[in-house]
Amino acid sequence: MNIAFIPVRGGSKSIPMKNIKELNGKPLVYWTAKAANAAKCIDKVVIATDSKEIKEVVSIFNLDKIEIYDRKPQNASDTASTESVMLEYIAQSDLDNRDNFFLIQATSPMLKSEHIDNMYQKFVDSNADSIFSGVVEKQFKWKFVDGKKSVIEPVNYDYQNRPRRQDFEGLVAETGACYINSVGNIKKDKCRLSGNITFYELPSYTAYEIDEESDWIIVEQLMKNYQKV
Repeated sequence: MNIAFIPVRGGSKSIPMKNIKELNGKPLVYWTAKAANAAKCIDKVVIATDSKEIKEVVSIFNLDKIEIYDRKPQNASDTASTESVMLEYIAQSDLDNRDNFFLIQATSPMLKSEHIDNMYQKFVDSNADSIFSGVVEKQFKWKFVDGKKSVIEPVNYDYQNRPRRQDFEGLVAETGACYINSVGNIKKDKCRLSGNITFYELPSYTAYEIDEESDWIIVEQLMKNYQKV
């Protein structure tokens, strides 16, 4: 079985109740729920929430693969990890260790069903243990040294021999949109990624995650160009 798991809580601080705030005419969580529901490889979509309001909104989506899971309050706090609610759900489910668990995050509404299907196909073909969605960034990056913001050093290039952009491989950045791992691996390693890890490259416009109001404004404009209801 392939299960898509979308954790959404009601306690967002940066944008109150952002998971059901309307984005281009639909609640934010609708977009990833719709993509997962339409993906051919997905058998079931689980929306895990602690919020009555979110449950009421999700219940009227009319998406046939969706089930709602009541997550425990301790795994919906500001300090709780996403892994905690994943493990909570897996512990009470009848999933087999060989089943595939797709963690999909509602804050990445540019994710489409074809992305999920193609990512799963790469996962199968690569014989990887787990996979994440990512974008290739061709930016020259620097890091802080010893926690001092006044001292920095390059991460991915030699500034004295600056490569041309077309000759620069860049770095892979996680988008946070989708992760695939087996149930058995997640139970064993208590992590969304484990073992032999690969990535599926998404278009650069999908990289935005909605965490702040400015992200909301940017994504709304992008969706007008790339996403349809």
